[in-house]
Formats: sequence, structure tokens, C-alpha cells
Amino acid sequence: MTTYIDIRTLYESDYLQWLEETVNLLKSRQLNKLDYDNLIEELEALGRTEKRAITSLLEQIIRHLLLDQYWTVEHEFNANHWEAEIISFRNQLNKCLTTNLYKYLQNNLESIYDDAKDYIKAKTKLNNLPDICPYTLNQLLDKTWLP
Repeated sequence: MTTYIDIRTLYESDYLQWLEETVNLLKSRQLNKLDYDNLIEELEALGRTEKRAITSLLEQIIRHLLLDQYWTVEHEFNANHWEAEIISFRNQLNKCLTTNLYKYLQNNLESIYDDAKDYIKAKTKLNNLPDICPYTLNQLLDKTWLP
């Protein structure tokens, strides 16, 4: 069986094999043989990656809702595209959303909205966008909701 020193070396040389060995050690409850330092690093990175992904998807939903609702000059030509994008981003987001990630989005909604609003202001030069997010998280995630 792989020893603690071997599994640490394995992390540097063959990540996928290290991952398989780590899963096997966890399944067999051989916790004393785990490479804790690298396992902790990987779990933290996984959490950051998931948060970045869902943040990006929610920001895209907000961007397209703002375009659809406030960029009236372009609405006739782009509404179908924006609404299709909203559906696509919602589908992606809803597939990977967990209770904890939902709470993360809820706690960071205003910051995500601010980033989306900054982008839309730069793209459109609109100055009539709300200062605070006009949408609830449930509305943003609802596959059929449009303002």
C-alpha cells in the first residue's frame, strides 16, 4: 500500500494517480496515510473554482437581464438573443447549484450585481440602471421569469 511519503511524491509526479489513491485511502478510512497538506490545498482550490464559476454565471444572467430590460434602443434587434442567453446561463447555474453555493450567491448578490452593472454601463453608456439589484436570487434562477 502507498505510504504517506509516496503519496506526497505522487502528487508532484502524477496528479490523477494521487487523486485515485487519495480517494481509495478515504474510502478505506486509512486517514493516517493521507497527504493532508495537498488534500487541503486541492479542496480549497475546488471551492474557489466552484464559487468563481457560479459567480460568473449569475453575473451573465444579470447582465443579460439588464440589457433586455434597460437597453431599449437595441431591444428589438437583440431581445431574442439576450433571452436565449439567460436561459442557457440559468440552466448551467441550476445544474451545479448546491445549498451552500446558493447561500454564497445570496450573500454576494449585491457585489455580483455591481460588477454586472459596471459592465453594462461601459458597454451601453446607460445611466438609468438601479443602484441596487432589482432582482431577487429566486427570480434570477427561475427558468421562466423575466422582468
